[in-house]
Amino acid sequence: MICALGAAVCFGTASVLQAVAARAAEPGTGSGVDPALLLRALRQWRYLAGLGLDAVGFVLQIIALRHIPIYAVGAALAASLAVTAVVAARLLKVRLSRTEWGAVAVVCAGLLMLGLASGAEGTGAGSLALKLGLLGVAGLVLLVGAVAGRLPDGPRALVLGLASGTGFGVVEVAVRLIDSVTDLGNPALYALLLGGGAAFLLLTSALQRGSVTAATAGLVLGETVGPAVVGVAWLGDRTREGLTWLAVLGFAVAVTGALALARFGEPPEAAEPLPAR
Repeated sequence: MICALGAAVCFGTASVLQAVAARAAEPGTGSGVDPALLLRALRQWRYLAGLGLDAVGFVLQIIALRHIPIYAVGAALAASLAVTAVVAARLLKVRLSRTEWGAVAVVCAGLLMLGLASGAEGTGAGSLALKLGLLGVAGLVLLVGAVAGRLPDGPRALVLGLASGTGFGVVEVAVRLIDSVTDLGNPALYALLLGGGAAFLLLTSALQRGSVTAATAGLVLGETVGPAVVGVAWLGDRTREGLTWLAVLGFAVAVTGALALARFGEPPEAAEPLPAR
């Protein structure tokens, strides 16, 4: 759980840096999938710093996924929004209201309940059908991103965020289905690569072209709910005996608090844009 929370700190800080960098990049064609946008964002030092934090967070996430249920890791990662709020308040001079600080406290309370109720990770290895299905979902994420480019600005940001969150959710599940990176015959390995790459690309597009609030809300839902269901239904994730209710409550509280903080991926309109370097 400590590793999962460490990953949340890394991802939450990275999201602020990446949002600023993506917004500073020159706009592209408007397509939901724009590799050139990612290349332009990579010229920003803040985006590179965010990627470095993402890499550290991913390592911590893998460690967490190997020891605790997916639903606990997913809720902890959703708590990165609380980190984003605090970092935005510090770096972007955003003032948090009492209600917003309350939402941070709600996230922490939900994680505390999850920590008390979570059992060990499930022992299910996952069937071939599940692995192939995961690869199919990863491909669908990329397809949805391409189609989302034709939507109006508001729905586009939400759809891109949801697709991106689903891609990250694919990564969460795939980590549990991979015993060795040298097993090239495992479809989950390719699902991890495709899902993770598509998620990064779509999230960058969402941060640059629309409401970061909507994109982040979609991201939180996509990377928590689906993977949690897969972990419980197919991989054997369970809670401590008699504490299922506390785990469900903690998960719901943590995700709800994170959604309430979704706007903190968005730099305030009144703030001066940071220079691109």
